[in-house]
Order: sequence, then structure tokens, then C-alpha cells
Amino acid sequence: FSRDEAEMNYLKIAQDLEMYGVNYFPIAQNKNHTDLLLGVDAKGIHIYSINNRFSPNKSFEWSAIRNISYSEKELTIKPLDKKAEVFKFFSSQLKVNKLILQLCIGNHDLFMRRRKVDSIEIQQMKAQAREEKARKKMENQRLAREKQLREEAERAKEELERRLFQLEDEARQANEALLRSQEAAELLAEKAQIAEEEAKLLAQNAAEAEQERQRLEITALKTKEEKRLMEQKMREAELIAVKLVKESDRRAKEAEHLKQDLHEAREAERKAKQKLLDITRLNYPHMVKYPQYSPTDTRDANFDKGSIKLDLKDVDLKRLSFEIERERLDYLEKSRKFEDRLKELKSEIHALKLEEKQSGLYS
Repeated sequence: FSRDEAEMNYLKIAQDLEMYGVNYFPIAQNKNHTDLLLGVDAKGIHIYSINNRFSPNKSFEWSAIRNISYSEKELTIKPLDKKAEVFKFFSSQLKVNKLILQLCIGNHDLFMRRRKVDSIEIQQMKAQAREEKARKKMENQRLAREKQLREEAERAKEELERRLFQLEDEARQANEALLRSQEAAELLAEKAQIAEEEAKLLAQNAAEAEQERQRLEITALKTKEEKRLMEQKMREAELIAVKLVKESDRRAKEAEHLKQDLHEAREAERKAKQKLLDITRLNYPHMVKYPQYSPTDTRDANFDKGSIKLDLKDVDLKRLSFEIERERLDYLEKSRKFEDRLKELKSEIHALKLEEKQSGLYS
């Protein structure tokens, strides 16, 4: 709106208020009390109480007032109706009465002008003013429309700029996404190549693992076979040990019997020698005194015969001792061979156990 239109709209709103255009002056109905207010506006003169300025106690419209006058501090309002009572009141100062009178005259003139018929010139001026007002209004409307269109155009421009910026941002993001996609595609291609190489390597490792598994199976079979052979050798060693133990017991028993036979033979030899000596002393006492004899003597011949018999017994004992010694040596040789065989079996069993442990750890 223009300034004139704004003022006119303000006045249109303000004139509907109860206290619009009212000027208040303190008055009194007599010279001692000032307990009233006099209000002057475009409609007339109103009398208010001190505590209420909205609702007048008494009103005099300009069309019902015939004359207003004052004499010093006294002011008189004469109604148009001669029968009506004349209203008199007092003010505090003479200047207040003059001001009240001037306001009453001005508002009354305005009231009369509003009701007076305008002349042709004034009507023409008012028509021109209305036309000017209508033209200004149309101009203002056109300007407002142009302003609105310009604002809409600016808003559309801003919207287009914002949309363009948004599209540029989206295009930039799309380019970045495209670059990222290309990089991701390259990375995926590299990963696919790496995965293919890893697959080949895994296939190769799987083949090697299969070969190793087959080798381990063969090794396990060999180990089982070697274990079986080892168990068989152990059983054979146990059988040999049992046989050797039995043979040792048998040989020990035979040696014991031979020792006993040797002891009995030696005891018999001793008894025979003792008996021979006793017989010799009884038959040839002089040979005891004279041990040297002639080989041509017949008694010597008998002695030689006894000696031959005795020598024969010595030969049997020697032969028996020799057989016993030979059997003992055979037993010692067999025992030594058995101990060597046991050591070999132990070393083989130990080696087989080590191979079995190594194969188990490798599995």
C-alpha cells in the first residue's frame, strides 16, 4: 500500500473505536467541584465521569446544538430545541474555554461540510480524484502484479539455480560413483585373477595333498606290514627265547646231572685209588719201603696191570670232563648267538617304532 492508502485504512479501523478523535477536558458543573470530563469529537460534545471515558453520561450532537459560547471560565451549550435545558459548566482556566470553543467550531464546520452538497467544480475535482485514485490503484495493482511476477521469476530463477546446482552435484556424485565403480571393477578383476591363481594353487596343493595322502596310505600299509613283521619277529623271538630258556633249563639240569656224575666218578676214583693203595700195601709191603723196582719183575707186571686199569678209568673221566666242557662251550656259544639275535631284534623293533611315530606325526 501507499502512504495515503495506509493512513486511510488506519483511520477506517480507528474510527470504529470508542475513544476515536475525542479530546478530554476537565470541567465542573459548579465552581467548587471538577468531577466531570468534557469530550469533543466529530460527532458532537459528550459529558463523561472521571472514572469512565468510554460511555458518556450525556451527549450533544452537532445537529442538535444551536449555539456554544463562553464568558471567562463559564461555557454554555444551547440546544436547538428551545424548550431543552441549557447546559453550563466551568473550566479551570480561560485558555481551556478558548480551546474548547475552537475545537467545537472546527468539528461543527467539518460536520456541516459533510452534509453540504458539493459544487460542480468540487464534484469534478472529486471525480478527477476518484479517477486518479482508480488510476493509481490500477497502477499500484500493475506494479504489485509486476512485483509479484518479478518475485516469482526470481524465485523460479533461484529454484532453477538450486536445481541446476543440485543436478551438478548429482552429476559430480554420479561421476565419482562411476569412478569408484570403475576402480571397484578393476579391484574385482584383480581379485578374480588372484582368486583364479589361488584356485590353481589350491588345486595344485590338493593334488600334492592327494599324492601325499596316497603316499601316506602306502606308508601306513608298509608300516602295518612292517608292524606285522615286527610282531611276527617278536613272536619268533619270544618262541626262540622260550626255547632257549627251556634248552637252558635242560642244559642246566644235564650239567647238574653231569656234575653229580663227575662228583660220583671222582668219589669212586678216590675210593678205587684208596682201595688200590690199601691192596698194594697189603700185597707189596716192601714196595712201600723200596719204591724203586725193576721192570723185569713179575710183581711189577701185576702192578702195571692195575695201573693200566686205573689209567683206563682216568681216560673215561677225562673223556667225560671233555664232553662236559664241550657241551658247556656249545651252550655258551648258543647263548651268545641268542643274545646277539635278541639285540638285533631289539634294534629292529626300535627302528620300526621310530618310523611309526614319524609317520603318525606326519599324518
